[in-house]
Amino acid sequence: MSLVNGLPAHVLLVHFVIVLVPLTALAVTLGAIRPGVARRMGVTLPLLALVTLLSVPLATEAGEWLERHVDGGALVRRHAELGDGLLPWAGGLFALAVVVWWAARRGTPPVSGSVSAPRASTGTPRLATPVRIAAVVLSLVVASGAVVDVYRIGDSGAKAAWQDGFSRAATGGGGDDD
Repeated sequence: MSLVNGLPAHVLLVHFVIVLVPLTALAVTLGAIRPGVARRMGVTLPLLALVTLLSVPLATEAGEWLERHVDGGALVRRHAELGDGLLPWAGGLFALAVVVWWAARRGTPPVSGSVSAPRASTGTPRLATPVRIAAVVLSLVVASGAVVDVYRIGDSGAKAAWQDGFSRAATGGGGDDD
């Protein structure tokens, strides 16, 4: 994908990534910390993470097209390098979303009268506890890394697009500028 309605597709697609990565990071972390939240989200959690994962290479490919069509300075190259590092974070969010969803499903309280796995005195399935602890720790690490990476990529992209591209003084556009 190169152009959408005459604009570089990258300019539009990055907004999906900017919204979806932090949203997915938040959803995965909340689901890991509070399994009831993950149960309520159900299959929406891994589907959200899948859409997020798929949006990253789309934005990256569109960005590579745009990179070939602009004057590539050091700021553009830096932005492209940073952008190439987001896919592993998105992949980690997807993997964790699947684990959190799966663990929440396995930890669903049984319907009265049904046979269930042995439970610890806290009412938590014994096998789910180590998975839940690992999911919480990993989700905090991966979610933080993904959000920080999106910020760094976006900041470098803004600098590449706007550095020396505007005047600090108003140009007489007729606005209410100070």
